[in-house]
Amino acid sequence: MRHTLLFTVILLSVLLAGCKEGKLNVASLKIEMQENPEGLSTLTPRFSWQISSNSPDLIQQSYQIQVARSEDDLKKEVNLLWDSGIVSSDGSVLIPYQGQPLSSGSKYFWRVKINTNQGDGNWSKVNYWSMALLNDSEWQAKWIGEDSLSNPGETDKDNTRLAARYLRKSFETRNSTIHRAVLYVAGLGAHEAYLNGNRVSEDVFAPTVSWYPNRVYYNTYDVTPLLQKDKNLLAVKLGNGRYFGMRGSRSQMFGLPRLLAQLDIEYADGTREVIASDESWKVTSKGPIVANNEFDGEEYDARLELTGWETAGYDDASWQQVDIMTAPEGKLTAQPNPNIRVMEEIKPVRISKLADGKFILDMGQNMVGWLKINKLNGKKDQPVTMRFAEILNPDSTIYLANIRSAKVTDIYTPAKDGAFSWEPSFVYHGFRFVEISGLNEQPELSSFTGKVVYDNMETTGQFETSNNIINQTFKNAYWGIRGNYRGMPTDCPQRDERQGWLGDRATGCFGEAFVFDNALLYSKWAQDIEDSQSPEGSISVVSPRYWTIYNDDVTWPAAYFYAAKMLYHQYGDTEPIRKHYPSMKRYLERIQQVSMQDFILTKDTYGDWCMPPEKQELIHSQDPSRKTAGAILSTTMYYSLLNLMVEFAELTGNQQDIQGFKELAGRIKEAYNTTFFNTDSAKYDNNTVTANMLSLRLGLVPEGKEQQVFENIVQKTEVDFNGHVSTGVLGIQQLMRGLTQYGNVDLAYKIATNETYPSWGYMIKKGATTIWELWNGDTADPAMNSANHVMLLGDLIIWYYEDLAGIKNYPGSVAYKKLWMEPRFPEGLSHVKASYKSVYGEIKSEWTKENGSFNWNISIPGNTSAVVKLPKELQIIKPGQNGVRSFKETDSGVEIELGSGNYTLSNR
Repeated sequence: MRHTLLFTVILLSVLLAGCKEGKLNVASLKIEMQENPEGLSTLTPRFSWQISSNSPDLIQQSYQIQVARSEDDLKKEVNLLWDSGIVSSDGSVLIPYQGQPLSSGSKYFWRVKINTNQGDGNWSKVNYWSMALLNDSEWQAKWIGEDSLSNPGETDKDNTRLAARYLRKSFETRNSTIHRAVLYVAGLGAHEAYLNGNRVSEDVFAPTVSWYPNRVYYNTYDVTPLLQKDKNLLAVKLGNGRYFGMRGSRSQMFGLPRLLAQLDIEYADGTREVIASDESWKVTSKGPIVANNEFDGEEYDARLELTGWETAGYDDASWQQVDIMTAPEGKLTAQPNPNIRVMEEIKPVRISKLADGKFILDMGQNMVGWLKINKLNGKKDQPVTMRFAEILNPDSTIYLANIRSAKVTDIYTPAKDGAFSWEPSFVYHGFRFVEISGLNEQPELSSFTGKVVYDNMETTGQFETSNNIINQTFKNAYWGIRGNYRGMPTDCPQRDERQGWLGDRATGCFGEAFVFDNALLYSKWAQDIEDSQSPEGSISVVSPRYWTIYNDDVTWPAAYFYAAKMLYHQYGDTEPIRKHYPSMKRYLERIQQVSMQDFILTKDTYGDWCMPPEKQELIHSQDPSRKTAGAILSTTMYYSLLNLMVEFAELTGNQQDIQGFKELAGRIKEAYNTTFFNTDSAKYDNNTVTANMLSLRLGLVPEGKEQQVFENIVQKTEVDFNGHVSTGVLGIQQLMRGLTQYGNVDLAYKIATNETYPSWGYMIKKGATTIWELWNGDTADPAMNSANHVMLLGDLIIWYYEDLAGIKNYPGSVAYKKLWMEPRFPEGLSHVKASYKSVYGEIKSEWTKENGSFNWNISIPGNTSAVVKLPKELQIIKPGQNGVRSFKETDSGVEIELGSGNYTLSNR
């Protein structure tokens, strides 16, 4: 029996602060979505900020932005490069610069002042940004390196092997006060830069990966505090990264590592000096890193250490003069996104000894990064070998079958007996377990630290419920998502692949955006996709195209469009859509030419990839009744892309294209239903859940037939699959939201909380701490059973936030400027607590529903609002508190519009 709940609305901020106006606060000042970024290349950077107060319903009414070349000028309001004046607007996200032209390499300071319905604010704190080198002619540096394979065993063939390069340049500064020093550096494949013995940055594997024939990124660092008067030493260590290649027949080889570095020094008297990479630098490859390869690991020989090589006093007489290297083909470009960093450190949970004397270290969590050694006892000349794995065999040895040809091995050779500390520079591993050999005694757990690495970004989402399976699935997703962020979203971090597969991210990127601030990563990846596009318009389903695969089908390339939509939907950013619109249009035209027949898209390569097979030892199902026809997959997805392009055309001012997109979509829909839809049974083709769900969610079902199609989905799921998932990568993108949208949240909840195969809960019961590649990853062929993939998440994280927590964009709104808050309450779930740091501020939704009692706490950021919807059967007392803008009853329930603030909805 359902309890009739009586609601009152209590405004918490009113209780705390009475009716007095709260203090107005302006925070999270960002430019191009970064706080105080170095090296921007856009001539019209965009400003964002957040506002808050202790009083409800805060609305920005106007803003004023000022920009100057110095903080002093800004505060005195003299020599301003831009004063926007008072602009009547509630806009506070991505406001474009409209001042005097910006200069290459210059630093700028800015602030903002706002006016609100609660009064005027003061000037914000002063933030800054600097510009990159905007003109190729400003580069005085040359590409340098060691242009030979001069060490034992080095090879550029399939099983690549190469030592790290060490480069250095001593110089003296002028006898004048240094005002500013900026280092511009591109070290390919990856670099670590030092100035006078100090690391220039905490970045690792910099610069970010790219399709090097089209684009090469460089980084910008302000190194003013590291520069000394008189003698200085600039040093750079180069690793192989993706540039030198790794292994396998598909591996791309771009050349030997090389460096481009330019240190621009500005003195207080206005004079300038440039220290650039050129013939005067020294280089050696005879250092301790004798090999480094992303797939195979790093080998470090401490007997070859170059102690003090990065400082001015080191004797480099035995080093050789650098070689001048050919420049990469790609355009030298200021990197738009942050680099990878060590984002967390974890400690192992246990260590055990095997019969052969080796030790197995358990980190307690499948992670991505490397193992740091802390004062471990070694023996001179006796290598300590570490092999990395995600899983153990039944006999407690490490399971390496799923690693395929990657060696995943780090080797450290001590120079003397006793304790040593070490961590690699140019490799990472996907692992939970480490096999350690070469030790004479059992080490302590304190001798090891796991360094967790991924792109430097904020964690924006937290989520927990009363259900442990959902909680652990979210945790597994959190570890899996960040473990596959490495300058691009990748498929896996452990085996000989680690590529930017598009199909893994089509709707997944929306869910990821709740958990991480991934805007700059996905914006950069969209550029990788365009850079990897063929002249004919084909999109490589791996981008950057280290594996070049032009299938000319639709399902995987669709991620290009969906990612652009995500950046607009979650962050309000239209720039990727504008920038890549011509590329997207060219792709659609290419597909029409090579894949469309009678308005059906015929080409498909991967099918509904990784749908759960009928036998758990299989990777792919052999049962035709379980397989969704490729033409259904491609046609439904292509139809959805045409609808996205209508929206994109409107946003970018390409109205001339809209009618053509709409007409083509209409013809496709008609042909699709004529070909695949059974009007009597309301089934698509062979009635797979994927075929029906994609047709339903993507808008192809004939009007009036939607509920019948949905009933077929429910019937198929409940009867044929016993309430379990039956979809692969494509169907799972729409499954959870589709079940909920059409009225069966309880079935969605059952799928989300199942503990038997196939389910996310099954993975957990088998010990998973990340998301598997296969629903049956514990029993299928090792050729494809990564324990750290995210493609099977589909729309699960979106469902957590949008449906369980009720955090959605209001129709027509983007970036959560206006919220639609309507949580769903599946039977068996009594508590949900979610938070999401949007571009306007943190949104919170926490509800408890138990024993007839209901309590819902909501937080709405400043300068936003929300429409809260509750079911009709709940009796609502019309609220009259501050912050409540409207109250209305509808056929389906009660809607309350709320301004910003903290609210409690309760029947207590």
